[in-house]
Order: sequence, then structure tokens, then C-alpha cells
Amino acid sequence: MTHPLGNPPTKIIAVHLNYPSRARERGRTPSQPSYFLKPPSSLAGTKEAIVRPAGCELLGFEGEIALVIGSRAQRVAPEDGWSYVRWVTAANDAGVYDLRYADRGSNLRSKGADGFTPIGPRLLDARRMDPAALRLRTWVNGEVVQDDTTDALLFPFGQLVADLSRLVTLEPGDVILTGTPAGASVVRPGDLVEVEVTGGELSTGRLRNPIAEGDTLAPYGAMPRTDPAEREAAYGAAYEPMPLLPPGLADGLRSVAVATLSAQLRGRGLPHMSIDDVRPLTPGTRMVGVAHTLRYLPLREDLFKQYGTGMNAQKRAIEELRPGHVLVMDARRDPTAGTLGDILALRAARRGAAGVVTDGAVRDSAAVAGLGLPVYAASRHPSVLGRRHVPWDTGVPVGCGGALVQPGDLIVGDDDGVIVVPPDLADELIADCREQERQERFITEQVAAGESVDGLYPLGPAWRDAYENWCKGETQ
Repeated sequence: MTHPLGNPPTKIIAVHLNYPSRARERGRTPSQPSYFLKPPSSLAGTKEAIVRPAGCELLGFEGEIALVIGSRAQRVAPEDGWSYVRWVTAANDAGVYDLRYADRGSNLRSKGADGFTPIGPRLLDARRMDPAALRLRTWVNGEVVQDDTTDALLFPFGQLVADLSRLVTLEPGDVILTGTPAGASVVRPGDLVEVEVTGGELSTGRLRNPIAEGDTLAPYGAMPRTDPAEREAAYGAAYEPMPLLPPGLADGLRSVAVATLSAQLRGRGLPHMSIDDVRPLTPGTRMVGVAHTLRYLPLREDLFKQYGTGMNAQKRAIEELRPGHVLVMDARRDPTAGTLGDILALRAARRGAAGVVTDGAVRDSAAVAGLGLPVYAASRHPSVLGRRHVPWDTGVPVGCGGALVQPGDLIVGDDDGVIVVPPDLADELIADCREQERQERFITEQVAAGESVDGLYPLGPAWRDAYENWCKGETQ
């Protein structure tokens, strides 16, 4: 492959461990970065096949951010390291674990085969990017398997450049592969691996590489072999991802009313956590889950042709859903075009989604309501989304119904509407909500018996003893 800068790199340097999630997966956290070299002949471009030699079982993919050096770097300081990076792009640090035993440490044959370092498809200008605000995602057969950011790297990019340049001169065109996050695993012939790097509004586009079967290796050298330890390393079996929402927490949030959560959040100085003007398609709906987000931008016809067709952000958002996710759509509170229809709602349900919230409209609303998937929307409308919207991005902070929603926020809905719960407040909110609702049950009984609300609602000192005695009776 021709190097993106027009010059073949003198070297490709890969970092072993750099993401905390991968370090947890591997069970070790290095105090200093370590590296290995990949030959320039391993470079490939998008759409080129990654070939697994016949007889090999464990072809691993690793989505990575690749840095392309723009000017000679020799003994530079960490604070200056990023200035020597000219381009940022996506990469896949592929390799066969079946040959690691033969080249452990150097990784020459296991990681250095022709085509084992695809990069691209677009170069992003490093001068326009914050190295601590990049996002890396990897898909296998359309499913997100890696999703991480650079805000908490073990070794920031400037440090990598500085560390290497102490002893190794980095030349223009040289490539640094900066490590992979958790989720790297094994692929097989017929699979498709895609990697994308984004920073703000900039995107490399997806680096797409199909996996193909190759020829059998000639017998005059190390031959493929595997063992349980290599399989565990290849598949990431040592890493057990936590569920999106622990069952106890989900049950706790499901047990309290959205109105009570709203009151408790307001009491903590958070009065703007409700997603306003959305209602369930089906009365009696309860919803609890973890936010995954989708952002729509206003329609621009020329950009819709580029971003709105094919496997666009709307469809990707659906395919990225995991069991327990609530897809939160930012439609700018525009009720005049559908943002979800029956087919994508069905797919979301099949992927185990806990619900969908949109401050726009739902089309095919009767069919969507019949799926049993909790859906909250601002309106119903027959039009497709292309009347008003361009599906733009997923997994970013969004505004929905006037509320700021981040990926990972907790989303709770009932007949009153939908509220956003910061994860770090969830446990104490549940406890306080239960106490508030217990008091309100007591107050309701007293009002039903003819008592005045004066001093009773909210519960005042004059009623405290009676309430505590009532609580004792409730627990017996």
C-alpha cells in the first residue's frame, strides 16, 4: 500500500497496553509503555482482506488509533510530543495468536504478515484535534465490540512520542499504533471488521476489512499451534464485562415513581433532569435502562445524501444496542417527522433494548406500540425522518426534551414521563424515594380519614410520632 503521506514509513511502532479497560482485561497495568515493531510491508488499506493462513485458528483484531508523524522527532519533551504528529487515522493491529509462541516478544510472524496493519480510510489533521478527546470504535459484522476514548490513557500520546524519541528518531511518515481497548477478540473468514476514529465533528470514516482464508504455510518454519492460555488471551476470556445495570439497581429504580425521583433530584439542586413533553405510546409503561444516544441534525439535502442513506447513524444506533440500553434520540423537539418506525423498533426489541425515548415523532405508531418495547415520544407523525432530520452520530451527549443526556446515564420512565438519573446518585435516590413514598402513603391514609393537610403534608413535627408508630405497624 502507498503510505498516506506519499512516503513509506521507516517503521511502524505498536504499543502493548495503553487503555485502562484493556489493562483490566489482561490483569496487569504497566508503569511504563512497552512496544514492538511491525514491518511497513504489513500496511494495507480499507476494503483489503486480512488473510488468515490456513491452519490458524486465532486471528485477532485490535482496533487502534494510529498517529502519523509529520516532522522528525528526536529527544522531544512530552509536552511537545503531540506537535510532531501530523495525522490521525484508524488502524487494525491484526495478528495470529497461533504463532505467538515462536516469536514471543518480537511478534514478527504473528503480527507482521502482509496486510496485518490496515489503516485509513481518511487522515485527520492532528492540529484540529484534542488528543485527549478522541473516540475509537470497532465493529464486527455490524456489532460494536470496542468503544473507548482517550481521556484516561495510561500513556498520553505526547508521552509516547517523547519516550520513543529518546533513543529512536521518528521520521515523517512513521506510524505509531497507540494500543487497543477492551473487546478485542477473534474473527474468522467471512467476518467484516470496521474501525473508526472520531474527534468532535471529524471522522476517519470506517476502515473496513473483510477476513479471508489463506493458503497453508510451507512447513520449513514454525507452524500454527494453540493452547488454552492462547485461546483465553485471544478471546479475552479473562475479562467478564459487568452488566449494563445490576439487577438490584434496576429493581430499585423500577420500584419508585418518576415524580418522586424528580422531587428528590430537585432537592439536590438538579431541577432540569426530566425529558419534557414525551409520553409513552402505551399507557402503563414502565422503563428502566442505561442511555445510549443518537443525535439528529436539521435536514440539509446535500448532507443527507452522504449521511442519511445506507447504514446511517440511526441504523448504527439500533445495531449498537445491548440488553438494558435505552436509546435516547435528540430530534431537537421537532414533532413533524418520524424518528423511529416499526422495523427499527422491532430490531431494537430483538437486541434486548429496555426502551426508546425521542423528543421527535414515531411513525407506524400502532405497530410500534404493539411490540411491547417501551417507547416514549413527543408525537406521532407519518413522515420518514428525511423530511426534517439528518442522522448524525451515536454515543455522544445529546439534548432530549430539554435535558442533557450522556451515554451511561440512567433513564427511568412511567406514565408521568421520563427522567435522567446520574449513576452516582442512584443508590441514595432509591433509598430517599422509598422513604418519601412511605411518608406519602401515611399522609394519604390520614387525608382519606378526614385530616387536614396543615402540618401533615409535607410531614411536620406534630405528626412525626404518629408516622413512626405507623411505620412499625407496616413492618410487622
